[in-house]
Amino acid sequence: MKIYAVGGAVRDELLGLPVTDRDWVVVGATPEDMVAQGFKPVGRDFPVFLHPKTHEEYALARTERKTGPGYRGFTIHASPEVTLEQDLERRDLTINAMARDAHGALVDPFGGMEDLRQRRLRHVSPAFAEDPVRILRVARFAARFKQSFNFVVADDTRTLMQSMVAQGETDALVPERVWQELARGLAESTPSELFRVLEQCHALPRILPEVMPFWAAYGTAALAGVDLAAHRGHGLPVRFAAWAAILLQQAAQGGRAQLQQLGERLRVPSDIRDLARMTSEHREAISNSATASAESLLQLIEQTDALRRPQRFEAMLAAHACHAQGDEPALWERLNRALQAALEVPAGALAEAARATPEHIPQRIRQARLAAVAAAIR
Repeated sequence: MKIYAVGGAVRDELLGLPVTDRDWVVVGATPEDMVAQGFKPVGRDFPVFLHPKTHEEYALARTERKTGPGYRGFTIHASPEVTLEQDLERRDLTINAMARDAHGALVDPFGGMEDLRQRRLRHVSPAFAEDPVRILRVARFAARFKQSFNFVVADDTRTLMQSMVAQGETDALVPERVWQELARGLAESTPSELFRVLEQCHALPRILPEVMPFWAAYGTAALAGVDLAAHRGHGLPVRFAAWAAILLQQAAQGGRAQLQQLGERLRVPSDIRDLARMTSEHREAISNSATASAESLLQLIEQTDALRRPQRFEAMLAAHACHAQGDEPALWERLNRALQAALEVPAGALAEAARATPEHIPQRIRQARLAAVAAAIR
C-alpha cells in the first residue's frame, strides 16, 4: 500500500497558496485493507474513506470508462492493480494531476509543473471530453487564478471544449450541477473570467440561453459589475444580482421574465433570485434617490419590505452600486437615513394610542413614517 497527496493541495502548495484541505490516493489496497486500519467508508460511487484521526479523504486509485452521455455516464473501476499514473490520467487539468509521495517527492507524469510555470490550464488527456462538467470547472479555475496568476486556457483545450459543445455534451448537464459550478465561479476573485471562458468555447448560449438576447449589448457592463462586487468582498447574492440585474433589466418586463426563467431552470436559491429581481425592478428609484422626495423614498422602502428586512435592502443597494459602478457610501447615505428614520417610528405605541379607531392605524403609522423620513433627509 502506498499513499500519495494529490490534486489541489499539491497545486496550491506549488503556487505558494495556503493549503486547507488535502486529498489522498491509496495505491495497492482493497476496501477491506482500509477498514482494517480504522478508515471509515463514505464513498457512494467509488471507494472513499475518512482517516480515523484527521478525517481527511482517502480514495482508492481508480479508473473510469465512459458508458453513457453526460457526466454521470461512467463505470468506476478501483482495485489494487490500478496505478497512480492511471488514477491521475482521469483528472481534468494537468495542474490538478500531480501528486507527492510519502517522502515529499513530486510525481508529475503529465507536465503539470510546466503548465504551472506557463500559467496554463491544459487538459490531461482526450478523456477530458467525456465529462461536460469539466468545461464549467475550467471556467471556474480561470476565474480563480486570473487575478493573482493570469492563467489562460491552453489553445488545444479551448478547441476541445468547443468540440464538446458542438457535439451536444453540455446539453446533458443537469440544472443543479450547472448552478453549483456557476455559484463557485461567482465566488472567485475574478468571476467575469468564468463567463468569458464559457463564451470563448461557445458554451454560454447552451448553458445560459436566457441571457443571450442581452449579452451583446450589456454583457461587458454585467462583467464589470460582478468583478466590482467581488473586489468589494460581497457575497454570492450581491455578486449574482450585480451580474444579472444589469444584463436583464434593459428589456424591462421582458428582461425580468428571462431572469425568472433562468432562476427557475437552474434552481437558483429563492433569496438570490429575489435580490436580483429587486435590484432590477427598483433600479430607477435607487438611481434617483439622491433627489427623490420623502414620499418616493418611503415607497421604495415599503415596496422592498425594508422595514422587515433591512439587510436585504442594503444588499440591494450594494448590488446596484456595483452594476452602476458607483460609490456605495454616497449611494447609501440618504437612503439609509430614510430607512433608519422609518424604522425608529414607534409603530406599536401608535397602534395602541389609536386602538379606538383601528381602521386608522395603518394610515397614522405611515404618516408618522413619512414625517420622520422627511425630517431625516432635509
